[in-house]
Amino acid sequence: MSLTPKQTRHLRSLAHHLKPVVIIGGAGQTEAVMREIDLSLAHHELIKVKIQAADRDQRKAMIEEICDTLNCECAQTIGHIAVLYRPADKPVITLPKD
Repeated sequence: MSLTPKQTRHLRSLAHHLKPVVIIGGAGQTEAVMREIDLSLAHHELIKVKIQAADRDQRKAMIEEICDTLNCECAQTIGHIAVLYRPADKPVITLPKD
């Protein structure tokens, strides 16, 4: 799945008012954290994740691993916050076509 720029803008606007539902703390990216992100994506489709890693490269690597493992897309990253999207079995969010 790959998002077009128009779809990314749409998801960013929908995520603007959201608060982070999962926080990755000092223990890092554990199996329990991955399970919680997976459940949150299945329920909400669009979530914010707060990653409290000290280094920008570490955060980027964590986000890439989450996206690869859970088959989701990162719509936006700002500082320690990542906006993740994965369509549900019965999608609630309709993405615009190009």
